[in-house]
Amino acid sequence: MAGLERVRFLMNFWISFSLALYFHSGEREEKCIIEDVPRDTLVIGNYKVQRWDIHKQDFLETAPGLGMFVTVSSPSAEVLLSKLYGPQGTFSFTSYLSGEHIICLQSNSTRFVAFSGSKLEREEKFRKTSEETNSNILWWAIVQTLILISIGVWQIKSLRDFFISKKLV
Repeated sequence: MAGLERVRFLMNFWISFSLALYFHSGEREEKCIIEDVPRDTLVIGNYKVQRWDIHKQDFLETAPGLGMFVTVSSPSAEVLLSKLYGPQGTFSFTSYLSGEHIICLQSNSTRFVAFSGSKLEREEKFRKTSEETNSNILWWAIVQTLILISIGVWQIKSLRDFFISKKLV
């Protein structure tokens, strides 16, 4: 019987550290959660944005362009996180102060989903182009460094051979 009590205590102990919320939100409506978080605690949130179909009376799979804007403020009103995420994912932050943290979630959906989707696809394309450019610059710098080292070694070898042929060394 004592073993069963220990298991029940451990389950209650671990469950008390987790919190699950399920809520509906309108277009561009912001929902905020005030949570008392201890100092130096990693907070992880999972979310999924789905569009409600009035005709089917059911949630649709995520349309392109939908996402979640997450803002987290500390008890001292310092913004710890402010970022636009995709339609499903995870956000996390670490509390540096103990106290009430404000976690606000807002969908980026509008009535014109195609418009907001084209905005996000443009951002993704720009990011991909930037990352490719940075990668190319890195490789160019590595190639230049190797060329300079090779020329330096060749010059040292040439000077050494010159001094040996002139019998200066």
